[in-house]
Amino acid sequence: MGLTSRATNFLRERTLRPGINRRIRRMAEIVSKAAPPPDPQKLVISFNASTRITGVSLNAAFAMLTGWSLRLQGIQVRSFVCQRAMTQCVLGTNKDDVYALPPCKQCLKQTETIYDRSAPIWLMPKNYPDLGKRVQDLDLSHLMQFQYEDIPLGELCLPSIRWVLRRHHLENDEATRTLYRYYILSAYKVARRFNTIVEQANPTSVLVFNGMQFPEAAARWVARRHNVPVYSHEVGMQPFSAFFTEGDATAYPVDIPADFQLTPEQDARLDDYLSRRFKGDFSMAGVQFWPEMSGLDEDFIAKMDQFKQVVPVFTNVIFDTSQPHANVIFEDMFTWLDDVLKVAAGHPETLFVIRAHPDESRPGKASRESVADWAQRHSVEQRPNVVFIGPDEYFSSYEMIQRAKFVMIYNSTIGMEASIMGAPVLCAGKARFTQLETVFFPASREDYLDHLEAFLNADKVEAPEAHKINARRFLYYQLYRTSLPFDPFIELDGIWPGYVRLKNFAWKALLPENSPTMQVISEGILKGEPFILPEG
Repeated sequence: MGLTSRATNFLRERTLRPGINRRIRRMAEIVSKAAPPPDPQKLVISFNASTRITGVSLNAAFAMLTGWSLRLQGIQVRSFVCQRAMTQCVLGTNKDDVYALPPCKQCLKQTETIYDRSAPIWLMPKNYPDLGKRVQDLDLSHLMQFQYEDIPLGELCLPSIRWVLRRHHLENDEATRTLYRYYILSAYKVARRFNTIVEQANPTSVLVFNGMQFPEAAARWVARRHNVPVYSHEVGMQPFSAFFTEGDATAYPVDIPADFQLTPEQDARLDDYLSRRFKGDFSMAGVQFWPEMSGLDEDFIAKMDQFKQVVPVFTNVIFDTSQPHANVIFEDMFTWLDDVLKVAAGHPETLFVIRAHPDESRPGKASRESVADWAQRHSVEQRPNVVFIGPDEYFSSYEMIQRAKFVMIYNSTIGMEASIMGAPVLCAGKARFTQLETVFFPASREDYLDHLEAFLNADKVEAPEAHKINARRFLYYQLYRTSLPFDPFIELDGIWPGYVRLKNFAWKALLPENSPTMQVISEGILKGEPFILPEG
């Protein structure tokens, strides 16, 4: 996002935000008046400290609307809210100056709107000097493994450190160590306070955003230790949709019935979605990745024609909170890419096309440990049979898949789409869709490299028909059964990408009998039912 665009957005923020917040407060007042007296035996604690500073992000809206719906059903809902308590928080961290204080004033101003008339439970400032002394002189490796009072604080904070610094391999410098100490101190404050709340209030269940960022991860760890059901949410595959689960939201666990097969009507529905997806017409978390998508140009086609076979290699964003779940065969994605380069050196007849994920250069979220940097460091441009495609080159990956002998991925969604296209896919990281037989997913690094050599040396690689069938089954379920639509309630706010405002709707629309989404969420949180929409 350029300076002009940012200036325009800040101007919109000043003019549009007051009206957006007034609408939230009006609905909060309506819900407060319409809600019956809460059942003292049913308490849901909601916590999402890592979803926003100002404005209303998608996940902030999911939690807010879910809380209103539960209250309208007579459920006591208490939001756990930070009040300048954390030394540093995830979205409040300035990655260029870790010593800068988080923007608590702006956050609290928006917090007062979102939690209007909801009696939040506050996380208040408190010092723990003994903990501060214990972490003061620890190096990075000891911070990563640090435990205190049996709480694995280093482990709980690691995904957030990587996400904020936009890198997987952390630099062992004072800025990184300082930020890690801040996060450990803040996570401990959350854990201590949340432990007291759980012991005193005995909640029925806990609802958190994501579950991987350290504030919510600390609260979830405490709740699970007390055997309290914890549910997490993330953005779904459809626009304005959410994914809720009792598992890890970023791992996307989905229990698809073994007998579930697509009907002709469902096949047609999925084909319509795929036809748009293959043209680049899709968004995720309110962000349109592809402003355009072009076909393969003549020079690139001529390059491919110089080789016996072409193998696309699709990468991921290394710091994404899905990556800890993916790293089961390889230590991380770059370890895999190192092996790919070694194999490529022994197969000059094969053109390897390494493509960076488009999110790697997203303004405000650009990776600081990127595939582009890796490619430069390994002089990929000097290798005659390896081509690197940057994250901002918008030509069609799908055309390349059609010309490929087979496709290599780490855990990218395009692997599932390639299987649907009938391409053989060799997967190096655990993905959402590897819970079904959708791709070739070896059990070990050695087995993976054996598969890769066999595929490269074979005259032809065939994918089992089950890969295509299961990939279609999984994608359909992901799109139309587990992506819970919130579009009756929210729309883009016209200010920041991925941020939303309330639509005009009657409070009764939030009741389960009037909203399939709220019915599924209510039964999931209150009864432990799966968060699955009924067909149709």
